[in-house]
Amino acid sequence: MLRYLTAGESHGQALVVVVEGLPAGLAFSKEEVQAELARRRLGYGRGPRMRFEKDEVTLLAGVRHGRTLGSPLAIEIANTEWPKWVEEMSPAPGATAKPLTKPRPGHADLAGMQKYGLKDARDVLERASARETAARVAAGCAAKALLAHLGVSVVSHVVALGGVHVGRPGCGSGHGGDGAGGSYPRPRPEDLDAVDRSEVRCFDPSAEPAMVAAIKQAAKDGDSLGGTAEVLAYGVPVGLGSYAHWDRRLDGLLAQALMSIQAIKAVEIGDGMEISDRRGSVSHDAIVWEPGIGAYRRETSRAGGIEGGISTGEMIVARVFMKPLATLNRPVLKTVDTATKEETVSFKERTDVTAVPAMGVVAETMVALVLAQEAIRKFGGDSLEEMLYNFHGFVESLR
Repeated sequence: MLRYLTAGESHGQALVVVVEGLPAGLAFSKEEVQAELARRRLGYGRGPRMRFEKDEVTLLAGVRHGRTLGSPLAIEIANTEWPKWVEEMSPAPGATAKPLTKPRPGHADLAGMQKYGLKDARDVLERASARETAARVAAGCAAKALLAHLGVSVVSHVVALGGVHVGRPGCGSGHGGDGAGGSYPRPRPEDLDAVDRSEVRCFDPSAEPAMVAAIKQAAKDGDSLGGTAEVLAYGVPVGLGSYAHWDRRLDGLLAQALMSIQAIKAVEIGDGMEISDRRGSVSHDAIVWEPGIGAYRRETSRAGGIEGGISTGEMIVARVFMKPLATLNRPVLKTVDTATKEETVSFKERTDVTAVPAMGVVAETMVALVLAQEAIRKFGGDSLEEMLYNFHGFVESLR
């Protein structure tokens, strides 16, 4: 069973993640982690912090001579801006001279202050911050490395940003299966570099200029934008997840993992919400037998590669919907000062115009972690060699 736990605050000394359950013998390096973290900083509309952060990675435990030991993996991501925050974020006894008492609507500020009995919103926002996802991306790097040995690749791309949607009239067209995702091109694993080269991580070049223009206008207005990223998992074997237990259904696990990303308000699998308006005769994926490969296939991808809570062996499709960021460069959201109870506007913390392109990278991470967890549960093995032996035996049994 794969488990992980993150620790650290946005402006603290470091973020740390501990990953338990990886098999021994998996090649892993800090350079891989740094490369994934660099992808997380991508995207037009990110704030100046993305230029300051360097994501200094240290593998603290669980790896020797470039391979996992089977013991817990510990990764530290140092905060290069820590010298500026030593006094404000010091763990030593003391008090801040600048408490934040104007909670931001749309953030965890007020509810967190009420839940934990806190007087300073910084005690909440430092942990609630999306900076925490850097630790998840580090963990997901190990998950992706493991999945690669099973022939699984996870990619993402932006399909909507600031009201601009790929595939809509004037915003590009493409190919793919039928349904919600069928009107725009979908990247394959070999296209990931091309996606990352896009300023907004969009695979449809005809939609990109309109997305960038929307970001520029929102920046001029001091406002923020949300959007949608689509995550595609190729090569997923049949049999991950379970119909037998409610808490092991693969679609449920993916939905929970993706909804846990900061600012995500909806997740859909396959054709998701659109399919609820159709008749059953055009809502499901016909099954065929392909003698050439000796396997069952689905003719379409309406179910997003999951039926009855189990992976079908087809591409898994998940779309993740992010709200506009609640911290604005021109604060206008009405709130109440918790110290005086007077009406005011929310405070400004350094922010992005949009984080949708980066969110796609984090969504890749969460999908990879779930798939790796279920692959370990399905195939077991204390070493990578043992796990692969079990995996290939299972695949062979399906023929």
